[in-house]
Amino acid sequence: MKILVATEKPFAAVAVKGIREVIEAAGAELVLLEKYTEKAQLLTAVADIDGIIIRSDKVDAEVLDAAKQLKIVVRAGAGYDNIDLAEATAKGVCVMNTPGQNSNAVAELAIGMMIYMSRNNFTPGTGCELSGKKLGIIGFGNIGQLVAKKALGLGMKVLVLAPNPSEKHQGWETVATIDELYSKCNFVSVNIPATPETKGMIGYDLLTKMPKGGCLINTARKEIICEEGLNKALAERADLKYATDIAPVAYAELKEKYGKQIFATPKKQGAETGEA
Repeated sequence: MKILVATEKPFAAVAVKGIREVIEAAGAELVLLEKYTEKAQLLTAVADIDGIIIRSDKVDAEVLDAAKQLKIVVRAGAGYDNIDLAEATAKGVCVMNTPGQNSNAVAELAIGMMIYMSRNNFTPGTGCELSGKKLGIIGFGNIGQLVAKKALGLGMKVLVLAPNPSEKHQGWETVATIDELYSKCNFVSVNIPATPETKGMIGYDLLTKMPKGGCLINTARKEIICEEGLNKALAERADLKYATDIAPVAYAELKEKYGKQIFATPKKQGAETGEA
C-alpha cells in the first residue's frame, strides 16, 4: 500500500517524520510530493497510490480520475471544500478531515490580525486598543470558541451569532441576526466554511453596517467575501478595514487603492506553526 503526502506548503519536518513512522510501522510505503508547482505533478503522483494526505491542496474530479487505486483522502484541517465530495463518493473514496488540529493556531492569528490592524499596521500614528471593543464571531466551532476566549482575556466584549449549546463558557452575548452582529461590533471574526450558502455572503451591505473604524477579520475562505462589495465599501468608508489570511483575487489592486485599510498574509498562515 502506498500513501502520498501531497503538500504544496509542506508540513514541518517533525510532522513528516511522525507520519512516516506511523505509515511504515503499518507496512505501507510513504511517498512525498512537497512544494509542487504544477497540477500535472500531482496527477502523476496519484497514479498508483492508495491514500493521500493533503492540506489546502485540491483533490478535484481530475485528480480522482487519475488516482485509480485511491481509497481514502485525509485533509489536515477543519474544512474539506478543497475536495470534490460528490465525485469521491461516486468513486467509493472515503474523505476525512482533522477538526481542531489547527484551531489554536488560527485563533491566535485572528487575534494577531486584530492587533495589527488596530495599531496602523505597526506604522507611526495613533491606533486603538482591543480592550472594551466588541467582537462579533461568525462560526462558533473549535476556532470561533477559541477566538472568543482569547478576546475575553483581552477585555473585549464578545457577541456570537451561532453559539454552541454544549459550550460551558458563558462570557459572551448572543445576537439574533447577522445584521445586528455587524451593526454592534467593532471587529468581526469569520470562521465558516465555503458552501453554496456562504459564498459571497459578506459584502457591501454587511460591511457598511459596522460602526466607525470597523474591521473584518477573515481566517476562513476568500470565497465567502464578495470582492465587488468589499471594494465598494472600502471606497465609500475610509474608516473600514479588512484583514485576511486568504488574499482576494484582486489583492494587488485593492492594496494599491486602500493601503492600510486592507491586509492579506503572503500565503495562508493559519496553520503555519510548529505545534499545529
